[in-house]
Amino acid sequence: MSHSELDSTYLGAFIILLLATCSFSLITFLSSKISKKLANRNTERLKVGFYECGPTTVKQPNKINIHYFFYGILFILFDVEVIFMYPWAVDFRLLGLFGLIEMLLFVAILLIGFAYAWQKGVFKWQSIR
Repeated sequence: MSHSELDSTYLGAFIILLLATCSFSLITFLSSKISKKLANRNTERLKVGFYECGPTTVKQPNKINIHYFFYGILFILFDVEVIFMYPWAVDFRLLGLFGLIEMLLFVAILLIGFAYAWQKGVFKWQSIR
């Protein structure tokens, strides 16, 4: 192989990517093996024990409230709305009346979705119990 065959602009970046991938995989593998060896397996007593003061803990299954999911989805929805509105606001004069109508239509669709979520009670926080 001559020097010109190995002289690529992206060869250094590829080597760094390869080394980073190998080292990440090795560290992840080793940490999982070491943590399995060193982990305390008898943690049940700690989970139901007292923490400084307060009522006795009641063991219950881990349930994630579905409202966290709804809030996350609605946050992403309105975050994307802002991302789409920014270029429109920057080039408002270039887009003209057509751009204004398109943006009003976009906001109207989002408001319909917001009203639907409100009607379904997504914003009312309810306990799992």
